[in-house]
Amino acid sequence: MLRLALRPPFAVAPVLAALAAHAVPGVELADPAAARHTRSVPAPHGPAVVAVHLTAEHVDATVHAHPADEAAVVALVRRWLDLDADPAAVAAVLGADPLLGPLVAARPGLRVLGHVDGFEAAAVTVLGQQVSLAAARTFAGRLVAAYGGPAPLGLRAFPRPAVIAAAAPEELRAAVGITGARARTLIALAVACADGLDLRPGQDPAEVRRRLLALPGIGPWTADYLALRALGDRDALPATDLVLRRALGNPPAADVVGQAERWRPLRAYAVTHLWTAQAYL
Repeated sequence: MLRLALRPPFAVAPVLAALAAHAVPGVELADPAAARHTRSVPAPHGPAVVAVHLTAEHVDATVHAHPADEAAVVALVRRWLDLDADPAAVAAVLGADPLLGPLVAARPGLRVLGHVDGFEAAAVTVLGQQVSLAAARTFAGRLVAAYGGPAPLGLRAFPRPAVIAAAAPEELRAAVGITGARARTLIALAVACADGLDLRPGQDPAEVRRRLLALPGIGPWTADYLALRALGDRDALPATDLVLRRALGNPPAADVVGQAERWRPLRAYAVTHLWTAQAYL
């Protein structure tokens, strides 16, 4: 077991709720009551599994991987759970805001939940377009069952882009239970990722957004959501998001952008606080 340091406080309950709400069947095991979450993750020598136990002061991680991959998996976990965040810096930007201030005070140390796999994040987001979160998880579980591979502890690894890129659209549609148009979008996304579209932190968000929007069936909401979840852009703002707009009183997207100007350069933390207040706790 490895003890991963963080800057307290760490708002554990909202993170566990979000992880459980988005858990992909076969890939993840959520246990919010025990403050634990287990999932497969990609690693240089093949799929690994990490089990994390979250506390307000630290995160304990148990890694099941090739010995040479332990450091890479730990780095993934740190980005996934935003363990290098500085809660004091976030509070300095958002704490005095009339809307965000009470939320920051209620959940000090709330993290922006990232992802361990940019392609998985993008694929599940595509599967979740215009359907409920529960339906998206069902579709993702079917995708994993049909195209994923084995991982430690009996879990499954999310399929790699090249595998989905090689699938026939009708075969994919039937296996997952999605529309033909959604299957074609998923394949186009997989082809782009197999050809070098990198959905990891450190990329230029504007360039990634441009490339995503060039794909069929991917619009601004998907691109902006992935900037927040996959790219780690701490100023990302999915202005068309329905939950975010509801939290702000249902203004048009242009007004969301204007209202969020005062939250720069940490709009992703503002969005996460508003999502959390609306959707989880």
